Amino acid sequence: MAQENTKLFQQILDHSHITHPYPIYAQLRETPVCQQEDGTYVVSTYADVMALLRDPRVSSDERKSADLSKVSPATTDPEFHPTFIFQDPPAHDLLRRLVVNQFTPERIEGLRPHIEEVVQQQLEAHRQTTRMDIVDDLAYPLPVSVICRLLGVPIKDEDLFHGWSTILASTLDPGQTGTEEQKQKIIESSKQLREYLRGLVNNLRAHPEDNLLSDIIKANETEKIMTEDDIVATAGLLLIAGHETTVNLITNGMLTLLRQPEIQERLRQEPDLIISFVEEMLRYDPPVQFRTRTTLAAIDIDGITIPKGASLVLIFASGSHDPARFERPEECIPERTDNQHLGFGGGIHYCVGAPLARIEAQIALRELNRRLIEPKLDQEPPPYRANASLRGPRHLTITYKGLRP
Repeated sequence: MAQENTKLFQQILDHSHITHPYPIYAQLRETPVCQQEDGTYVVSTYADVMALLRDPRVSSDERKSADLSKVSPATTDPEFHPTFIFQDPPAHDLLRRLVVNQFTPERIEGLRPHIEEVVQQQLEAHRQTTRMDIVDDLAYPLPVSVICRLLGVPIKDEDLFHGWSTILASTLDPGQTGTEEQKQKIIESSKQLREYLRGLVNNLRAHPEDNLLSDIIKANETEKIMTEDDIVATAGLLLIAGHETTVNLITNGMLTLLRQPEIQERLRQEPDLIISFVEEMLRYDPPVQFRTRTTLAAIDIDGITIPKGASLVLIFASGSHDPARFERPEECIPERTDNQHLGFGGGIHYCVGAPLARIEAQIALRELNRRLIEPKLDQEPPPYRANASLRGPRHLTITYKGLRP
């Protein structure tokens, strides 16, 4: 193995490479299972990532790692209680089922009018201007409004959970929370979020409303699957994951349209193409680039034996750019049909909120592309968020000549 390959993942985490990590992924695929200097195994091809996502010997509970120095400080906090996506069967399956049973297609489709309304309100607020920030003015407010409505979280509390969410999202990048000050900030944010959500859960238990969280609480009274800590952890997962990733999906999609005017024009001429375009964005420039796992036993894959207790990094974005799986993977092809991308992960931890994220992105990108007249990117490349895993521009400022009706 070339020595430089053992340092490639550190390059991905280096912010200087965040605007275009895909050439680094291509280098990693030359050694599909590549052990890094710190002992972490990075997996980068579509076939290997998919195989490990479905392997019962791979755990999403990082507390089972042989090296706890690599895991998030929030995870090692004695008060931490993992949500179901950070648990393994059978507990995972029971907890996930209760959530999925309330996350019905009817409930998600029922949010469509609200999504349409918020998108139009955010655009109309900029009718008298010729400049807007896609992130601050639409891609962030939209999913926040939707997830608050879905869960029953007061929108007035957005300032609170936005701060906690930003700090906790930083833990998705391995080894990026090294100082004691950073660790304490993460632990404190996790604690404050739990306390806030515990109060919300208690209030909804006493005064149920027509929302997802109330229905989870009610269903659990009959099934008695979740503890109080499980309910609070689930609320936190849905609140944070319900908006953080969608912000990136909308923003990355708009950035691609700004860079490729020919796709803009195609979508205006063929508005129904937005559905497959969003799927292509989940492959081409996904909101979640990679996730971490831990091995519960030794695993032989691609000629490498990964030992028990090893830390894994599964690079979804690399797998979705694997030329062994996708034709012309470095091109954005809106009409791509054979598109079983890894944008929402895979296996038992496939994203619960995928249907909602799809609807939000489809509506937001359709209307942005339809209504903005001659939009232009203000800065190339735009400034990116610090997080390499949850990758997307921090701001996406554009100029335009007006709004179509």
